[in-house]
Amino acid sequence: MSQETAEELKRARRDRKEEKTLDLHNVRQHLHQIPEQGFKEVKTQQFLLNYIDTIKDDRVDIIKWKTGLFVKVSGTNSKKTMAYRADMDGLPIDEQTGLPYQSTHPGFMHACGHDFHMTIALGVLEKIMDEPLQDDVVFIFQPAEEGPGGAQPILSTSDFQSLKVDEIFSLHIAPELPVGTVSTKPGLLFANTSELFIVFKGKGGHAAYPHLTHDMAVAASTFLVSVQQIVSRRTNPIEGAVLTVGKMTAGTVQNIIAETARLEGTIRTTDPNTIQTIKTEIEAFARAFEISHHCDIDIDYGSNYYGVYNDERFVERFKETVQSSGLTYVEAQEAMTGEDFGYFLKDIPGFMFWLGVDSAFGLHHAKLNPDERALQVGVDLVHRTLRDLTMK
Repeated sequence: MSQETAEELKRARRDRKEEKTLDLHNVRQHLHQIPEQGFKEVKTQQFLLNYIDTIKDDRVDIIKWKTGLFVKVSGTNSKKTMAYRADMDGLPIDEQTGLPYQSTHPGFMHACGHDFHMTIALGVLEKIMDEPLQDDVVFIFQPAEEGPGGAQPILSTSDFQSLKVDEIFSLHIAPELPVGTVSTKPGLLFANTSELFIVFKGKGGHAAYPHLTHDMAVAASTFLVSVQQIVSRRTNPIEGAVLTVGKMTAGTVQNIIAETARLEGTIRTTDPNTIQTIKTEIEAFARAFEISHHCDIDIDYGSNYYGVYNDERFVERFKETVQSSGLTYVEAQEAMTGEDFGYFLKDIPGFMFWLGVDSAFGLHHAKLNPDERALQVGVDLVHRTLRDLTMK
């Protein structure tokens, strides 16, 4: 090969890379406009399929699962299978960014960065098409991370089990970190979490005759205050635990005693066993309140997520990859946020990390606006991490 021909090939490759960098922004902005509820990501799935079809070759196999996808790329000389997870769903939030590409789905927004996560996964997939890896890689486009949870049911499917994943990792955008900074830690990164919904049913009536009723506004409000002692008196103070009731509804008008009431909240712990301790105590309070307040109480724990526990071996390797990439590595603090990626890590060794995106507004905020320069940072880092894991 002549030097001139070699230079032409290098130049063509450089041009393709520049075009793909621009595509990342277009892809993310399109995904940002179509946020969808968990297990209803129909448009999102179709967009992903259409895009993958433009870049895949005969090394790529695609499996549809509900509204998600498993995309397997065969390696050149595979000895193991690595997986990278990108979540897909949006949040029930009215977007207030004012961006020209803001959500076109009223009441829904990609306020947790899942549009970023998917775009980075597509960028890495595209890069692997140009720069094949030795081992097999599975891209998991997972629906319903925000609820009711997609990770746990995926793990039980024969389609996923047939992929025989040996290692897995994922990222989450971090609005508080600057672009070019990443963060993680060995051990617990995200908490064990459970939703909490409690419905009280009593007997309503006229406000002038309280003795003829069983007031559920009083029952629910007293219950809310009473269960606050569970964390302070029934859990180990060395272990982190949170029991928060964020919403309470009761009654219809000011002069009718409430026949029903509803509490909505969340339980979060650093130890998975503590979740059950708190639930057991809540149920004990409920039985007592049914007697003392003459009512029926129904409890629903909604979505439950296992904590994200990072494998120390992978975190150390990742830290080396970050530092050799010229990026800034920051040791993370464990947080009481929840992520159903924890179910994957419960069964498969791996880790999750934070990717800095430098937004003035945080996760789940209606004005979240991540810096799109982080897209290419994420693509390059995930690709390099896959490459480095292949070499281990």
